[in-house]
This record gives sequence, C-alpha cells and structure tokens, in this order.
Amino acid sequence: MSGRAGAKADAIRVALLWLGLVVVGEIALFTFDFLPDQYSREAKVIDDAFLLLSVLGIPVFAFVVAMGGYAAVRFRDRGEQVEDGPPVRTNRAVVVTWLAVTSTLALGVLINPGFVGLAELRGEPVADMVIEVEAQRWQWKLTYPDGIVVSDELVVPVDTRVRFDITSLDVLHSFWVPAFRTKLDAVPGRTTQLFVTPTMTGGFEDDVLLRLQCAELCGLGHARMAIPVRVVSQAEFNTWLAGQTASAGVSG
Repeated sequence: MSGRAGAKADAIRVALLWLGLVVVGEIALFTFDFLPDQYSREAKVIDDAFLLLSVLGIPVFAFVVAMGGYAAVRFRDRGEQVEDGPPVRTNRAVVVTWLAVTSTLALGVLINPGFVGLAELRGEPVADMVIEVEAQRWQWKLTYPDGIVVSDELVVPVDTRVRFDITSLDVLHSFWVPAFRTKLDAVPGRTTQLFVTPTMTGGFEDDVLLRLQCAELCGLGHARMAIPVRVVSQAEFNTWLAGQTASAGVSG
C-alpha cells in the first residue's frame, strides 16, 4: 500500500473510531442519571450548563482518545529500524476549518451558558428572606430575621428566595451547599451575597449533599467545618423559627 493510500486508510479508521466513541459517549450521557438531585432553582441552571458543555466536550475528548489510541496501536515501536518519514506539510484548509470551528464553539460557549447562564443564575436581586452568614475557624454562625442565631444547622423554607449575606471573621472561607450547586467565598472585611431558591424539601439524613460546608482550605479543622441543611415547608419553618425564638428567650 502506498504512503498516500495508507494515510487515507488510517484517517478513515480514526474517523470511524472517533464517530463510534462520540455515539457511545452521547448515549451514555443521556442514559445514565449521574447527577445528584436538584434541591434549588440554581441547581437546575448549573446542571443544564454542565450537560450542554458535556455534549460539546464529548466529541473533543473522543477525538483525542481516538487519535492517541490509534497511534499507540498502529504506530507502536516493533523494534524495527526505520527511517524518518517524509515531512508533513501544513494543510491550509484543515487549519482554517479548525480555527473557524473552534472559534465558533468558544464564542458560543461564552454566550451560552456563559453570559446567559450567569444572568439566569443570578436572577432578580430581590429576596423573600435574608440570612446573615459569618464564617470563622471552624464554624458557621447564621443570623435569621429578628436576630435569631443558629450554629448547628441551616434551615430554609421551600419555594422561598433566600439571600445569604456572607462574610468571614478571620481567614478566607467558602460557603458551599452541594445540593444547591452554589458556592461563594466568605471574605474577611467584605460581605458577599448569594441568592438561592430551594425547590424540594429534604434533609441531610435524606441526602448527604444537603450540608453547608467550607470549600476553601482554611486550616486544620477545615474538614469539620460542616453543618446539616434542611429544606422544609413554610409552615414547618415558621414552627422551627418560633421554637428558636422561644429558646432564645428562655436562655436570655
């Protein structure tokens, strides 16, 4: 087989291998439910963006695997003494097409889920309830309306837009609830705001991702800086908050 014919045959095999890997990857992406449950509106926005990027990324990853795998098998060293092959000249059409396709994909991803996703994630800067969050090695201090302070769990009502005003009293921490898919730094001397709208009730005993933990390495107790999260109905939240108020009154 001549060099040109052999190269063409190699290209066809790589293309078929790449196509097969793409089909398998895309089918697996939409067949297996590998994402955790969504407990907030923001979780759906982030998961949708992740799936879109996965759909676009699978062909790229499959191309790298197909090229690398085929080359490793087809052109492996068999201990034979061979001379250097002929020089490969740049194919201008391939280069232009590659730049055009990749630039278009990059621009598309920048727009959506980039700008579009961020706008949807932030939503309107209004909230039904504000919870002040103070991070300190290695604990969380949560201040609810009417000055109710809680440190052992985070309780929020379902279908309520909550604004977390987050700060730190010592070093850099990070406010993270995996089930909400939301994370924001707690910066000393500065208050950052995070909006979350829980959409499904549940607790840490139902899903271990319903926890508030620090996502920024902050010292020896970093791994212990976590408390359970509960998403409850509005009526249950009102009862819980009243109980906290009563407890605070008794303590006072």
